[in-house]
Amino acid sequence: MIRTEKISFRIGTFHLLNISIEVAAGQYFVLLGPPGSGKSIFLECLCGLRKVDSGKIFIDGRDATFLEPRARNIGYVPQDYALFPHLTVQENIAFGLRVSKYTNKDIIKRTGETAELLGIEHLLSRSVNGLSGGETQRVALARAIIIQPKVLLLDEPVCALDEVTRQEICSQLFFLQRRLGVTVIHVSHNLEEAFSVADRAAILHEGILQQIGSLDELLRKPHSEFVARFMRCENIFSGQVIGPGARPKQTRVKVGNAEINVIGKYNGKLKLVIRPEDVLIYPYAGFCGKGENEICVKLIRLRNYGEYIRMELDGPFSLIAHLTGAVYSELKIEPGADLVAALRPQNIHVLPA
Repeated sequence: MIRTEKISFRIGTFHLLNISIEVAAGQYFVLLGPPGSGKSIFLECLCGLRKVDSGKIFIDGRDATFLEPRARNIGYVPQDYALFPHLTVQENIAFGLRVSKYTNKDIIKRTGETAELLGIEHLLSRSVNGLSGGETQRVALARAIIIQPKVLLLDEPVCALDEVTRQEICSQLFFLQRRLGVTVIHVSHNLEEAFSVADRAAILHEGILQQIGSLDELLRKPHSEFVARFMRCENIFSGQVIGPGARPKQTRVKVGNAEINVIGKYNGKLKLVIRPEDVLIYPYAGFCGKGENEICVKLIRLRNYGEYIRMELDGPFSLIAHLTGAVYSELKIEPGADLVAALRPQNIHVLPA
C-alpha cells in the first residue's frame, strides 16, 4: 500500500498542493491529468527524487518521507526509460541487483526469469541502441521489476509507442501487475490507456487533486466541470430550477428554451452534465416532446470517428450525441434531418455547487 498525507512541493511558480491519496496493496492506480498538471513531479516525490516541502509518504505502512530512493523498495520507469546506452540489455536489467550486491549466480538466474516473463530473453546480449520502442519499454520495465518492489511507478510508460504497440504493452502491464501482485501507480493523460489497466484513478490539474475514484465515477459523476471536460463530456449546461419535477424526488429545470426533469431536490441555478453516448436519438415521426425529457433537434453535422459517430444537434439548446455505427445506419439520416433527442433523468448528473 502507498499513502500520501497532504504532500506539497514547490518548484519555480508551480505548486503541488496538499495531495492525499491512498492506493491499496495490489491495486492498479492511474493518475490522470493534462500536460503540466504535476503528475511526473508527484511520482518523483514518491520515489524520493524530489524532497517534499511538507506532508507524509507511507509505503507499506512505513514512513518513507525522508528515505533515500533505494531504501523505499520502489520500482520506477521514467518517461524516457533512462536505459544505460553503454550496457547490454542484460546488464541494464541486472543493474539494480548488482548495486544491491547480489551474487553472479542469482543475477543470471533472476535476469533470465524476468526477461522470459516479458518475452525479451532473445534480446539479452544486444545493445539497447537500436531497440524498437516496445522492446525498450519492456527492458525498462524488466529493470524496474527485477528488484521485486512493493510499488511500481510508471511515468507515461506507453506515450511514445504506436497505437498497436501501446495496446499490447498495456495488456502486458495489466497481466504483470496481476501476476506479481505489485501495487502500481501509472501516470497518463490518455483515457483509453487508463480504461485498459486501472482499478481506480485520480485527476490532477495545476498541482491540485480534482477527484479520485473508479473510472466510472469520474466518467459519470464528475465533481467539477473540469473533470467532466477532461473525461470528454461536451454536454455541460446551465439551468434554472423552476419547480418540482414530473415524478417524486425530481426537480424541473429550464435549460435554454426547454424544460427537463432531473433526479433530486434542488433550488436556484444548476450545472448539468450528460454524456454524449447517453443522448438517445430517434426519428422525428411527428411525436416530438411527448415523452419525458424529449426535445426536438436538428442534425447540423456529423463525423465518423470509427468507434462512434459524433453528431452535432441544434434545438432548444445545443447537444452532442455519440452513436454506434450500427444505430446510425438504422436511422438512415443526413445533416438537416429533424430528430428527437431523449435525455433520461437517470443519465443527467448535477455538478456540485
